[in-house]
Amino acid sequence: MERKQLIIASTIFSVAVIIGMIILSVTWHNNYKMNQTISVTGSAKEVITSDLGYLRGTIKTSGQTAAEAYQKLQDQKPILLSYLKEKGFPTDSVRFFTVNSYSREQLDEKGRPTGKILAYYYSQRIEIKSRDVNLIQKISLDISSLITKGVSFDVEPPQYFYTDLAGLKVDIQAQAAKDAMDRAQRIAKSTGRTLGPLTGARMGVLQITPVNSTRVSNYGIHDVTTIKKEITGVVSATFMIK
Repeated sequence: MERKQLIIASTIFSVAVIIGMIILSVTWHNNYKMNQTISVTGSAKEVITSDLGYLRGTIKTSGQTAAEAYQKLQDQKPILLSYLKEKGFPTDSVRFFTVNSYSREQLDEKGRPTGKILAYYYSQRIEIKSRDVNLIQKISLDISSLITKGVSFDVEPPQYFYTDLAGLKVDIQAQAAKDAMDRAQRIAKSTGRTLGPLTGARMGVLQITPVNSTRVSNYGIHDVTTIKKEITGVVSATFMIK
């Protein structure tokens, strides 16, 4: 009798162990499936057109005296303003910066200053701003012709900006996040799984480059040399998969 009870108890124990192992295996398998994630990177790109342009440059003069050089500088300003007005830029769109000056001293045969001033040089930087970016581009190619009117003007490359960049950044990153989710859904579906909730996301830096450029930077790029640009946003996202 005792032997029979021992056999029954042993059998029950064995069955309990097997059931426990099955439950543990199923639980582990379910937890394993539940804890699986997928990480993807989504991107979005949009072409934008600059709506604000700047053109900067410097008027330069020289003279044997400081007064002469300064007066030459003042004489060039009306010519410059008249030229800009003819090209479609009102006076209030032109900004003048501080006048700068320096002198060149004569040196002796050993390269030492003699105290005699050979010439005085005066310069003044200006800035032209306009919403008409095409007009800014056009005048940047022509303004050096002022030399024929007695104005010595060193022009700098124009710069072009998109003024609603803050709002566009949000939109482009949202598009990149959606692209990441679409990619994750396609990958999950191809393996017979379904996409679960988002567990983490990281937005990359924006790249604003000339159209069709392949340049990228870990710190981001903000091109100001072209009127038309491409803005690219990247989002890295992690999802649960079921």
